[in-house]
Amino acid sequence: MIFFARFKEKTPIERIKRELKNDPGKPAALNYGEALLVRQIRHAAAERNTNNVTRTKAYWDFYRLHPEIHWAFLGHMVSRNGGWNMTDLKGELLARLLSGKEKRSFFSFLERGNWLIFQDVYPQMLLYHMSMQQGRPLFHLLPYLQVSCFMEVIWNDYWEYRNDELLAIAMVINEQSYLEKRVIQNPVYQKEVFKTIEFKLQDIFSFNQILFPYEETGGVQLAGQTLHQFGSLQERILLGKRLYAILLGDRGRLERFESWAQGHPHTGSRKDYWPQMYNNIHEGLPGKYQLKLRACKLKPGARRIYSPALENAWKNASQPDAEEGDWYEDWHVAEQLEPLHEPIQGEIMNEYCKTLERLERAALAKKALSLREA
Repeated sequence: MIFFARFKEKTPIERIKRELKNDPGKPAALNYGEALLVRQIRHAAAERNTNNVTRTKAYWDFYRLHPEIHWAFLGHMVSRNGGWNMTDLKGELLARLLSGKEKRSFFSFLERGNWLIFQDVYPQMLLYHMSMQQGRPLFHLLPYLQVSCFMEVIWNDYWEYRNDELLAIAMVINEQSYLEKRVIQNPVYQKEVFKTIEFKLQDIFSFNQILFPYEETGGVQLAGQTLHQFGSLQERILLGKRLYAILLGDRGRLERFESWAQGHPHTGSRKDYWPQMYNNIHEGLPGKYQLKLRACKLKPGARRIYSPALENAWKNASQPDAEEGDWYEDWHVAEQLEPLHEPIQGEIMNEYCKTLERLERAALAKKALSLREA
């Protein structure tokens, strides 16, 4: 029995559980060098947390430096989608379906979440980079960066055992749990987003698709997933696991995702991945719209759909400090570290094309759907 217990404890999740059960106590006081390092990390993170484009690029730059930190690429690709969702609010289709107040509320919701995740996760990655430079773990400094004690256990475990997948899943759990009370359960967003906008975009149009473009013979293809219950923490964590499996589960396809990302800097416009369908310059006549799509292609002679760059859609938004508090409460959360075991294909092109067609028909017949004018 003793041998069996010790054997079980050596499995990664059991090992994490054991460490989480230990009371970390109060962090030790910082010496001068440590305090200076913490300030440098905060400054570097704040510099790159200007808008969705700067955040998305920062994730990519870090991933190119440390490809073993898989979440950096996952964060980069998901952040691209956040930018596309932001500019959709000023694009040719959604702009016709939402009021001015709804657009601003939804942008505020997307921007706050994007900003919060970055200011939590990017300092962690910088601290890892500093640890690699110094050849010793510096994760005891995480509490001074207001990072959850859950991640201090995870990073220390990663330093010793180098389980890339476990770290990536833990970072998904951490970031989604970090957002739960700060954004998802925020009364303002509950009222202005989830009870109005989210209903329109998700329940009517299935507009919660995360897209990962990659090059194939014949042009760009799209992989990804659709989230049907954005308000559910567990569903968002499961989505993160599925997206991770799609993005990094197959080495050959990963290289195609990386190649596409390298060749297409993020601007926020959907023209980044589909220039034959979208343009960041408005080609149509103001106030006029005609059906353009047939079988996921533009009809002959149809103008491309307007999808602006982020800098032309929204001004940089200043953010109040992140709400204090550690989301972590119970070591049982470690049970969610279990990876997915079933294969995830992630084909989403047909579903995305149907979403576009629904949006286009709604944009043309918005009065019949009783949706307010923009």
